[in-house]
Parts: sequence; structure tokens; C-alpha cells
Amino acid sequence: MKRFKRVLTLLSLSAVLAIAGCGSGKPTVSHDGNGSSASNQTSDASTTETTKLKVKTSFYPMYEFTKQVAGDLADVENLIPPGIEAHDWEPTPQDMAGISDADVLVYNGAGMEGWVDQVLESIQGTGVSAIEASKGIEIMEGTGHSHGHGEEGDHGHDEHAHDHGEEGDQSHDEHTHDHGEEGDHSHDEHAHDHGEEGDHSHDEHAHDHEEGDHSHDEHAHDHEEEGHHHDHGGLDPHVWLSPAMAVKQVRNIEAGLAEAAPEHQEAFKANADAYVSKLEALDKEFRDGLKNTKRKDFITQHAAFGYLAREYGLTQVPIAGLSPDQEPSAAQMAKVIEFAKEHNVKTIFFETLVSSNVAETIASEIGASTSVLNPIEGLTEEDIADNLDYIAIMRQNLDALTKALNE
Repeated sequence: MKRFKRVLTLLSLSAVLAIAGCGSGKPTVSHDGNGSSASNQTSDASTTETTKLKVKTSFYPMYEFTKQVAGDLADVENLIPPGIEAHDWEPTPQDMAGISDADVLVYNGAGMEGWVDQVLESIQGTGVSAIEASKGIEIMEGTGHSHGHGEEGDHGHDEHAHDHGEEGDQSHDEHTHDHGEEGDHSHDEHAHDHGEEGDHSHDEHAHDHEEGDHSHDEHAHDHEEEGHHHDHGGLDPHVWLSPAMAVKQVRNIEAGLAEAAPEHQEAFKANADAYVSKLEALDKEFRDGLKNTKRKDFITQHAAFGYLAREYGLTQVPIAGLSPDQEPSAAQMAKVIEFAKEHNVKTIFFETLVSSNVAETIASEIGASTSVLNPIEGLTEEDIADNLDYIAIMRQNLDALTKALNE
């Protein structure tokens, strides 16, 4: 029944887009190279106006990064409202109509947005550009424990990393831009480049991570079964939780916006440079703060911190899997409790936007405390009231980790 409802939903989304495409009247805009634009809907050829890009973003980190790059040159709107868990969200027909009316859609990719392949297919021919922020970044497999460099059983950049392809052809058909110019987003010596042989195209919007066609159709995000459990296709999409990887996402967004509005390329670069400087400073804070901690392992509610662990030499021990609504089995709970007792873990991390019951149960069992480690998949109303942003919340995460790892 749930699958039938989803089919009806997708049919209705397609219908909305068809109507929007026929009647939206989106003007064709020609740029004069000085920031002004002329619309083909005006009868006065001499009339020009400065137009801002209309940008939709898939969830909070994409919104924050895009706003920082675009500045006042774009109207950026996040699709997911505050307080909503990003894994569970899917666009309504109204959201789809808004996307089709935008100039640009920015999304994380790597399986984070289970709905995005359907959206990308639907906006073909509408003139909407799509920017995949994780393009060119090695995507880790979502395997149990995540180890950093130098840890035993390193799951870092070797067997489990899927390169989104710097050198292969990763075109998004008609509606996306190639953000991987000049190998800018490579991971140097650690990258398994699957893009050198064969065309890694995004035709039909499949992310081909290996020589075989492991498309997102095959790694379907099954929202119909297991209580709406969000499946990332075995890949870990939480790239933004490493400040070093966030830099690469910002550069991808910069490149995409520059293609969408080339007359603002220099401004986008200046904005991106300023924000990247802040992210690089944040990265240094993490490296300095976590370098000499007493312990290197931490227990967290779901496996969102693999990139952070890999970057800073830590070991993530998740209670559940890649999705925060995935309930751990009794056997998983027992293993985590055993690990916590053997390693004298004193803090169990939980996160905002989802229930902390599982973390509290384990903490109670072993006599530990609980603390927030925020995956920043969305802001709460309290975060907004406190004027918190990505960097501020990441600093809170650093403080929480530093305290727990020195207990």
C-alpha cells in the first residue's frame, strides 16, 4: 500500500511539473556581462534589470554553504523547514513546483536525498541547473565502525571510498554543471579514481561509483519498508561533518553558481574564499583539539560521523546505522554496551531532531552520561533563536568531543 501511495505521489509530482513547465512563464534571461539581464518577456528591448538567482537547497548545510557563496546575489531558500529530520523528508507537489521555478537546485548527493533522482528526472528541460555538492569527493561505505588515519582496521580512503569522479564525464544531462574542473576536488593520494576508465555519466541520474553500474536505482532509497527507514544504498553521505570536506563542497557550489551566473563569477569566488578561510580555521581547531586526546573512540547514536572520524584520527562506534531512525537490534545494543564497558566509555552521544531514548538506555546501563553530537542535518527553532550556524554548531561538537575523549 505504501508503495502504491508513493507511485501516486510521484505521478502527482510529474503532473505538477508539467503544468509548471507549460505555464510558469520563466523568462529567458540574457546577461550583458555587467550584472544586468534582459528578459525576453519585455516589449522594450532597452529595458534591463538586475536579476538574482533563485536557488533551492535540499537541507541545512547546503543552504548555509550556498548562502555564504552567493551572498546577496541570489535568493536562497531551503526546502526543509526547521526542526524536520532531513532523512525522512520528501518534497510535496508544491515543493516540486518551487524547484521547477528556480534557477538552481543545490543538493548533497551520495544518497543523502532519497528523492533527488526523481526530481532531477522531472526538471529535465526546465532550465533548472543542479549542483551536486559532493561531486568529486570520495564517498565512504557505511560500514559499522569508522576509523581515522593510523587506526587499526582503517576504513579511510582505501577499500571503502567511492570517488565521484574528477576525470570521468559526470554530466547531469541538460540541467547540471561540471564542477570538477582541473581536478580541484580530488583527494590526492588516497583517492580511488573510478572515473579514469569508462563514462561516469549521470544519465538517468545514476551515480556510477564503480566499473559496474551501481546506480541509485539499484541502491533504491526504500521509504516504504522498515518503518520509512532511509537507505543510503550502503554509502555514507555525511560529507559536510568534516570541515575539510565542507571546503570541497563549498568549492563545488561556487563553480556551479558561477556557471549559472557567469557575470558574478568573481564575486562568488571572493565570497567562497572568505568562507573557506573560516572553514580552514575550523579544520585546524579540530586537528589541534583532537590530536592528543586520551582516547580516540566515541559512541554515537547513528553513523553520521565517519568523515569526521577519518579526518581527525578517531574511531566512531555507532549504535545504529546510517539513518537516525534505524532501530538497533538487541544484539547490536549488547555489543555497544560490551564495547563501552571494556573501553570505560563515560559519554554516549545522541543528536538533535530524533529521540535520545536509545542513547539514554545504554548510558543508564553502563552508568555513563549523555551529550549532544549534532549531525547538523537541520536547525531547531532554538538554534535559530540563538543565531547558531554551521561553524558555531561544529565548534559545539568539537567541545563535546574534546571533553568526552579526555574523560
